[in-house]
Amino acid sequence: MASGCQPESDNDSDEESLEDPDRRAEDYVCRVLSQEALQGRPEHSPPETLSLEAPSGLQRGGLDLKKSPAASESGEMSPLLLLPLELILHILTHLDPRFILTVLPRVCRTLRLIVAEETTWRIRVQKRVRASFPVVEQDNFDWPSACMELEEQLSRWSDSGPKAEHFSLPDGHFASVDTVLLLEGGSLCVSGSRDRNVCLWDLTKLGQNQEKVKVKALGTQKTGTHKGWAWSLASCGNLLSSGSWDSTIKIWDIGAEGQQVGEIRGRAAILSLAFQPDILVAGSYDKRVSVYDPRASKPLIKSRKIHSSPVLCLVADEHHIMSGGEDRTLVVFDRRANAVSQRLQLDNYLFCMSYKAPELWAGDNQGLVHVYRSQGGTIQHLRRFDVGHSSQVTGIWHSAGALYTTSTDKTIKAHVPTDPPQTLYSQPHSNVVNAVSAVGRTVAAACGGQTVEIWRFQE
Repeated sequence: MASGCQPESDNDSDEESLEDPDRRAEDYVCRVLSQEALQGRPEHSPPETLSLEAPSGLQRGGLDLKKSPAASESGEMSPLLLLPLELILHILTHLDPRFILTVLPRVCRTLRLIVAEETTWRIRVQKRVRASFPVVEQDNFDWPSACMELEEQLSRWSDSGPKAEHFSLPDGHFASVDTVLLLEGGSLCVSGSRDRNVCLWDLTKLGQNQEKVKVKALGTQKTGTHKGWAWSLASCGNLLSSGSWDSTIKIWDIGAEGQQVGEIRGRAAILSLAFQPDILVAGSYDKRVSVYDPRASKPLIKSRKIHSSPVLCLVADEHHIMSGGEDRTLVVFDRRANAVSQRLQLDNYLFCMSYKAPELWAGDNQGLVHVYRSQGGTIQHLRRFDVGHSSQVTGIWHSAGALYTTSTDKTIKAHVPTDPPQTLYSQPHSNVVNAVSAVGRTVAAACGGQTVEIWRFQE
């Protein structure tokens, strides 16, 4: 993969970020949980007690939850904390991560230190997946949250099958569903279709009253929400934007029952959208990336033809806009400098992106998944993965502990985002799968067979 027009970078953090995790674990053992460290705790700082009632039926001589496990009745050191680190961490592997984070820090100082230590979670994750994780090394990575999400992903898509209710919603559209977006913590779903409609689905009604799941099609026109295929969706707060092949972007207030609050007329079909608190970004068929302020009477801020072919996908944050075009380029636009800062020439073109700084995950037209690092305004290609798709990756959704991909090979796949990704489950469909969205306990997919597919996991 070659790159062109690439500014010089002063990024010198690669060597430090690639430090051996095992070495860090060994340092942790020596520094925090050696016998000397335990004996060096200040005597005048007694461990905190847990403000919980002892469970009924607790046997005599068992653990009294009202007292710290760091001390016995006579105030002596608890034998538990005198165990080697390996045994303590092994014990913790049998406890739920949420319990570890919420309860153990309240027991005593030593357990609080164990829970707060990054390498505690690194060791736990390594034992779970036995692969490099995360793919993009980064400062201030939230290891506890990532570990919780990763373990939930492993549990949900186990070898025995997904532990989820699966619903197929066939009554909202009469043509291929090409885009889908979950809102409000996964309780609301929005879908866009080639029937020109954008539909709202109340997922709280799933399994209760199927007729009430579909709320309505947005808009007041009898011919549909748009005058062309509804192709792209993006949201910010209560505002939802929908882009169409009719060259318009419509703005909807979900908090006001989907009332239309704005419309932007572009120059060509709107193929991709990204919504930030201060701007709305659109990638269009005429090779342009356009930036709008949807609150203004004249919303267009700027529009640049930065690709030589249609703009198929894009993402944005407060500093940069990253777009992928059919011209097989990935372009980084610096919002502050108001100029293109980098242009990468790719082997294939990108169909979809999922971005949370500094990680950019993307799917291409050859069924491959790519991972980029965004740092200091520079994009660096790190990895290319074959996750088992035999044709275009049409949708991708990534978080710290989960990865979902959809494809024209008629599958949706659930993975763990390790290096390389570990595929946990592959769900075949009778038609192509065009997009995916995941929030909390809910996963939604847009299907070419006119349906919206929903997976909902139990608590």
